[in-house]
Amino acid sequence: MVAQRKMASTRQTYGETLLDMADSFPDIVVLGGDLNVSVFTHLWRDKYPERFFDFGPAEQNLVGVGAGLAANGKIPFVSTFSVFGVGRPFDQLRVLVSQGNLNMKLVCTHAGILTGEDGMSAHGIEDLSLICSLPAFTVVSPADSVETVQAIKTAASTEGPFYIRLSRAATPVVHEEDYRFQLGKAEVMREGSDVTIFATGVMVSVSLDAADMLAAQGVEARVVNIHTLKPVDEEAIVAGARETGAVVSAEEHYFHGGLGSIVAQVVGQNQPVPVEMVALQGYSESARAEELMVKCGLTPEKVKDAALKAVARKK
Repeated sequence: MVAQRKMASTRQTYGETLLDMADSFPDIVVLGGDLNVSVFTHLWRDKYPERFFDFGPAEQNLVGVGAGLAANGKIPFVSTFSVFGVGRPFDQLRVLVSQGNLNMKLVCTHAGILTGEDGMSAHGIEDLSLICSLPAFTVVSPADSVETVQAIKTAASTEGPFYIRLSRAATPVVHEEDYRFQLGKAEVMREGSDVTIFATGVMVSVSLDAADMLAAQGVEARVVNIHTLKPVDEEAIVAGARETGAVVSAEEHYFHGGLGSIVAQVVGQNQPVPVEMVALQGYSESARAEELMVKCGLTPEKVKDAALKAVARKK
């Protein structure tokens, strides 16, 4: 049975969290790329116009100026859609931000396929692969709005470049308000001894539902929230592989270069066990977010099937 959870928008949470931090972090400036209402940075623009800069659809310039502000002691939060914020200015992210190890925070919404009706051209399914390839970046994919608040605040108070991945659609809330985010430390959401499901972003909720289905079939699945993909919590991954003997990764990202690749690398180097991956196999079309999740196989049933396959491979 799929649990009924409260839904909340991580992009709206981001905009509201920025406002909450304005007085505590006077060096924060916000940079937008013509999509300020969509990414909710218009809230900051309207209240702090002297600390807001818009560059229109010119993402290379957006990142370049963000890097310059970071080099001069500011804490720039640069925001647009993930497909525009990572792919288009990749060279600026590489040469200016990563190689310069600058204190710029790239927060992108509309990641993955949850862009829904915006269609294939807006699908940001390669962003984790691209940004994880840049050595200096810390990469965070929050599971819900509660985790988003703390990830944004952690990024503001932690030196160095960050990428934070958020969605367009409202997503299920899996944390209580007293949850405490720990950068680089994976969160065990559910204990289990038969298989470990490592999930990130919206797939944490999906994986928790899959674990309920597995329990009904007598299979106990551990569910681990990998909110920080870089630096990843290798100890948690190795522990899951060693203690349960089978592993599944679940992500709303292309299967190359994202969470599955990270998990497989850690498992292969340290504790080889069967690994199954639930991820996107390519782009999709324009449709409601929930319809795309079903069509692309990002469902509790598919995660359950992958877990059963991994368990069977243990034999």
